[in-house]
Amino acid sequence: MLKKRLLPFVLLLCLLTIAGCSTDQTTEGKQENNTSLLSDPYTDEQFLLGTYVRIRIYDEGKEDVLKPAFDRVKELGDKITINQSGSEVDEINQQAGIQPVKVSDDVYRLLKRAYEYSEDSHGGFDMAIGPITQLWRIGFDDARKPSQAEIDEALKLVDYHKVQFNDEEKTVYLQEKGMILDLGAIAKGFITDEVVKVLKDNDVTTAIVDLGGNVYVLGHSPRGEDQDWTVGIQDPNLARGSILGSIKERNKTLVTSGIYERYLEVDGVKYHHLFDPKTGYPFDNDIAGVTIITDQSIDGDGLSTAVFAMGVKDGLAYIEDKLNDGTEAIFVTKDDKVYVTDPIKDTFKLAEDSKYTMGNRSELN
Repeated sequence: MLKKRLLPFVLLLCLLTIAGCSTDQTTEGKQENNTSLLSDPYTDEQFLLGTYVRIRIYDEGKEDVLKPAFDRVKELGDKITINQSGSEVDEINQQAGIQPVKVSDDVYRLLKRAYEYSEDSHGGFDMAIGPITQLWRIGFDDARKPSQAEIDEALKLVDYHKVQFNDEEKTVYLQEKGMILDLGAIAKGFITDEVVKVLKDNDVTTAIVDLGGNVYVLGHSPRGEDQDWTVGIQDPNLARGSILGSIKERNKTLVTSGIYERYLEVDGVKYHHLFDPKTGYPFDNDIAGVTIITDQSIDGDGLSTAVFAMGVKDGLAYIEDKLNDGTEAIFVTKDDKVYVTDPIKDTFKLAEDSKYTMGNRSELN
């Protein structure tokens, strides 16, 4: 659920950085076979959706495309952000148990995809997790550990099956009063994909879109048509910008979810911001962070949250069932092991000074 606050999304914090994208590394001069690409891209960065949104366009003469791209971010943010006048998702939550709410095509598509991921993950991702995230408030100044009685009451309202859709009328209805949609685990991916559409519709061929960590690398690196982008994977245990390894990609989105950057500490116990819809507590397994590599950023969002409910072994199997869709994953465990899906085991590279080691899948429980 997007909040009108200077904070990341409630459920999903993406910790991914582009490695080597500075002018002196991946954009070093115009290439002879790339005369229309710039070494110094058109760049804009704005604080939107509670995070920093950055777009870099390398196609010469396409600076004007930055404006409609950011306009699209703002348009969708206004429709989705909670506690903001005119927000369609806010209106759905306010009308829970009262009446259906007619929404725009954009919001309807987003909510239907959120429902599909809730189904596909068997509730590991639940679009109606809002009563729990609002109870804990992790990431906000008033964060607290609620009582078990409060959690038990909130869990009664967490059930995506009680979200009703009317495809003909484009209405959405929450069956019980007090239900709350929380789209924080999927909304940034949806918006990222919409920004990429704007770029492509305006004939942009080479660009980087970064919505606070949801990264899409469009086209090939400006260094040459045979050069992929080098993308660094954030170390979930260190400050933003610290990478544990890298991988080369093009026309892909990389979405990372981790447990260490936002948490609440109570009596020496750290409670992170990724919640289990079945217990009302943060997921408790061997995953410290996971990066999903796929074609659509909304899929990266949904999958990264879904696998947190599964642990590394089952999460790997879940992603590998989707390999025909071009989906890959990098898992980082709490004991500093890294596991990757088989097709990228030779292309993912640990950083030379990394404290991590590649795990042996046969050792997983």
